[in-house]
Amino acid sequence: MGTTFVPSIPRDPSAADPERQAALIESINRLRLERNAVILAHNYQYPEIQDIADFVGDSLGLSQYAATTDADVIAFCGVHFMAETAKILNPAKTVLLPDLAAGCSLADTITGEQLREWKAQFPGAVVVSYVNTTAEVKAESDYCCTSGNAQAIIESIPEDRTILFCPDMFLGTYLESVTGRKMQVWLGECHVHAGIRPADVAQRLAESPKSELLVHPECGCASSCMYHVSTGEIPAERVQVLGTEAMLRRVEQSPAEEFIVATESGIIHRMQQSAPEKAFSTVSERAICRYMKEITLENLEAALRENQHVIEVDADVARRAELAIRRMIEIV
Repeated sequence: MGTTFVPSIPRDPSAADPERQAALIESINRLRLERNAVILAHNYQYPEIQDIADFVGDSLGLSQYAATTDADVIAFCGVHFMAETAKILNPAKTVLLPDLAAGCSLADTITGEQLREWKAQFPGAVVVSYVNTTAEVKAESDYCCTSGNAQAIIESIPEDRTILFCPDMFLGTYLESVTGRKMQVWLGECHVHAGIRPADVAQRLAESPKSELLVHPECGCASSCMYHVSTGEIPAERVQVLGTEAMLRRVEQSPAEEFIVATESGIIHRMQQSAPEKAFSTVSERAICRYMKEITLENLEAALRENQHVIEVDADVARRAELAIRRMIEIV
């Protein structure tokens, strides 16, 4: 068992000093009790952040949890658009983002003004925005979606309606192929997933002939993988195109003992926890999101202690964005 390419999962910088790490964890645990705070962490966070969180999940799961929490404070260990979403769903709660540098290259590819101009070209179109967007873009959208429920949302829209899908072109192209719906797709991309190339996949499959390949539909290699499956160049049973939570379910249910993972490397920590007897490796050493890795135990502790980096959303923008977000939460 095992593969020839298993890069180490990045660790929180505080892990280099066990005494400092223990002190930070002790302080975080004390502060969350004092402030009635809940800590939410995305699958792509450092293992140390995932381990201290009250809930770990994908964008949909985190949104669902945020919508129901009775905590006074939400410490969001993810990126900026996720914290915005939590604030929209919890306007009376304090939402903290440990580091404001935790942005998103995909969300940055479209603004609210650009979406308004695009909508003007297609009167009456239905706008479906991937959750990796700003609150302003969500406010201009009819639906938000995640990789886990995007297909269900597209299929729920009447076939006579034009669909504008933004901002991820790889996820949009994948959705066109699996739903048979022709959409207008915005040409945006995530720098991590775009950097996972078909050549990386081909090399890793050749190196690990027994491994099952798990591909996030955002990846630049997703469409290529499905093409090679259709031609028989890649056995269909070796490839699964799945959102992150579906990937986690797959590693538990699959008879395979080795997996190559084509998404951000942070998810491997949860995979190892859910199936410790199995082996996991990333498809590329470039599969690391520097924005997700801005969140550390150090700045999480500081955010809770100093009440810093409070996320606010304009009331009118929040009101309009909430409808699209609620639709995302309801359609699974």
